[in-house]
Amino acid sequence: MERIDAVVAGAGAVGLAIARGLALTGRDVLVLESESAIGTATSSRNSEVIHAGIYYPPEFLKTRLCVDGRVALYRYCKERRIEHHKSGKLIVAVSENEIPRLRSLQERASGNGVALEWLAGKAVAEFEPQVCCAAALWSPETGILDSHALMLSLQGDLEAAGGMVLLNSPVTRIDRSGEVFEVEVGPDGDRLICETFVNSAGLEAQELAKRMSFFSQEHVPAGRLVKGHYFYVSGAAPFTHLVYPLPGQAGLGIHVTLDIGGQVRFGPDAVTVDRIDYDFDEDRAQAFVEAIRTYYPDIQNRELRPGYTGIRPQLACPQGRQQDFNIQGPDEHGISGLINLFGIESPGLTAVLAIGDYVTAILEQQ
Repeated sequence: MERIDAVVAGAGAVGLAIARGLALTGRDVLVLESESAIGTATSSRNSEVIHAGIYYPPEFLKTRLCVDGRVALYRYCKERRIEHHKSGKLIVAVSENEIPRLRSLQERASGNGVALEWLAGKAVAEFEPQVCCAAALWSPETGILDSHALMLSLQGDLEAAGGMVLLNSPVTRIDRSGEVFEVEVGPDGDRLICETFVNSAGLEAQELAKRMSFFSQEHVPAGRLVKGHYFYVSGAAPFTHLVYPLPGQAGLGIHVTLDIGGQVRFGPDAVTVDRIDYDFDEDRAQAFVEAIRTYYPDIQNRELRPGYTGIRPQLACPQGRQQDFNIQGPDEHGISGLINLFGIESPGLTAVLAIGDYVTAILEQQ
């Protein structure tokens, strides 16, 4: 059997960033990807937003990795000439009743080291004349990027450091033999040995953990698949910045984002599903209009065009409660050389470089 230092399962943005980090320490790294291309799932079916780190409790790992990752990501995009734009975003209170919640959000952001500017209703018009609200928070550090270009750059760094990505190579079983892992790959059951195994399989992370014959299933958190739709708006772009309503129990709400070419899209919504599929339900359009018109009344005069869907790997939790990233190393499960990543949803794209550094540091301390 072929022997390699480290195997990373999953060639999404997070898996590639981790593999890059490990390769830069001198390890021989192989990324195994079940699909025919990198980043075909969560990494390429999202809003492509660089988040500031506003919404999460200060004690969350997610918060630290988002804030640190955002700084690192802007620097990396600039150095590698990856197309990005620090567009900024408005978070709006659509009525006076929502202003206390907006104040609370500003306080939380401040506790996370993120400064937001308070704007009264009239001041919002200077940023976005089409937005109707009682007040808003301005986040200058929020931006957008080309996520595919980012992933290609991370893959390039990995390969320049001697690593490799194998496509069409699903991990079908993992066994433990002494201090190494025996990994079975693909339908032919090819096997290889590694000292380090990183489960960064995203939507399939729980299922992959269940294929580990040596791993206690009590460490596998319950998850759920949450599907989101994105609609584009026809005609001239009505916005030049991102616009978000106040977050609700189902997430950040149906918000306005821009792609790197300036095209406006609305989404995502949140629909729990029991399987992975990217079918688009055009009947969701009316629910979008109802949500969007609370802060953009003119949406009723604009046509929404179906865009795309994405699925988020959420961890199961009581409704309304936020979940942190679940990154398990030897301190959590007691198995040297093994890292499992569960529930890496938004702001996972923002945090990719920080997650790569975090996982690499755990493995370097062994």
